[in-house]
Amino acid sequence: MEKKKVGVSTFFLCFILCAFIIFGPFYFMNRKNSKNIEEKDQPFKGVITMWDYPHLDSKSGTRYGWMLGKIKKFEREHPGVYIELKAINLKTGPFKIETAIKTKTYPDIAPVASDYSIVHQKLLEPVDPYLSKKELSDYKPQALSAVQMDGKTWGFPCMMSTYTLFLNLDLFHEKGVNPPKGGNWTYDEFVKTLKKLTYDEDGDEKIDVYGFNSFIGVNDYNTWGILLSDGAKIVDRRRRYQFNNKKAVKGLKKLVNLKLKYKVTPDNFGENSEKEAWESFYKEKKVAVYPTGTWAVNALNKLKNKGEGFEFDVVNYPTGERKEPIAICKNTAAYGIFKQKDEKKLKMCVEFLKFISQEKFQKELNRLGTFPVKKSVGEIYKEDPYMSKIEKSLVYTKNIPKHSYWSAIEDILQSQIRQVLLQKKTVEDALRDAEKKITSYNEIAEKMIK
Repeated sequence: MEKKKVGVSTFFLCFILCAFIIFGPFYFMNRKNSKNIEEKDQPFKGVITMWDYPHLDSKSGTRYGWMLGKIKKFEREHPGVYIELKAINLKTGPFKIETAIKTKTYPDIAPVASDYSIVHQKLLEPVDPYLSKKELSDYKPQALSAVQMDGKTWGFPCMMSTYTLFLNLDLFHEKGVNPPKGGNWTYDEFVKTLKKLTYDEDGDEKIDVYGFNSFIGVNDYNTWGILLSDGAKIVDRRRRYQFNNKKAVKGLKKLVNLKLKYKVTPDNFGENSEKEAWESFYKEKKVAVYPTGTWAVNALNKLKNKGEGFEFDVVNYPTGERKEPIAICKNTAAYGIFKQKDEKKLKMCVEFLKFISQEKFQKELNRLGTFPVKKSVGEIYKEDPYMSKIEKSLVYTKNIPKHSYWSAIEDILQSQIRQVLLQKKTVEDALRDAEKKITSYNEIAEKMIK
């Protein structure tokens, strides 16, 4: 029987088949490995959750417009990444964050990096590995100090603010009273001025215009520039509570005497709400001096431009034995990243926080009535005499104490201050009771941790 000859094409096909059988597995294995490497090198794609407090945007008129604008820009530059922003209230926000921590339902990013009560729980990612020496050196010392605790950096500062005293100059001029020269005054000068600005306007033998008004509330430090004017401290360097000494007594008496002794405040000072106090100043125009945050500059300018406001100015808190003014608040808004299991997601969170704090966006903070945290940005308020003046006074602003149980300490202390203003306790009794309650709370909290 004659054998058939194998054609060239058939031979070639057999050769290809054999080669595929022998080398195919290696090809697909290498391809799979290459694909895995490519996927590993890909940046994070997915949702990053963020909680934030409101910041009134004078450009858009909204409370979250500035941040939402930055989020949209970041998402456009990072396809597949979505920043989910949840708005939290200034009053209830801290409690929501506290609840979220207890239930382990906290977001990826929140404005908590300058809050030692959260930092000490080891829930945040230290960000030192992501900050170069050049980047660190560009932050203003005050801003960097707010996020550096226990030898590490716990977040990215974004903006700064402070409290100051706002004056209704129309009331000053009406009574022929001069505002403090250079924006500085002693407590005695302060009281003397307030007395002249407390009077019966309509002749019904009832006081209806007052020199001063404010309110007492948790997370509000509007009156603390008076409380601490004689050099008292809430906690010492070792984080021990110490607001129960002669300086503390003197500082608290200065505050309560405005109502009880000099009678330059409305009768409801101490039990009024923030809304009531603020309206008495900006809306009713019945208060000459009002302490509040820098956000009020934009608000008062807007009213004045609409013909509904008044001429105003900003000055420092009155000085006491400390010899220089002081303000205390959460002066640096700084975002921290809660612990992450996904390293790529962590890096994307870092990238986002660096993005929103870059120089070009820092220059837009005038829309929020806040100040840059970076030296390289320079002055953004050269054309704004009020904010320019406040910016120079930032050196007198202290951040809230770095204490593990600050929220509880502040809550107890504010409550006792209110008791004195309502004449239910003496200054000495209130400070003694505050110390007892705070000491007891600290001891219980430490036992629970152990």
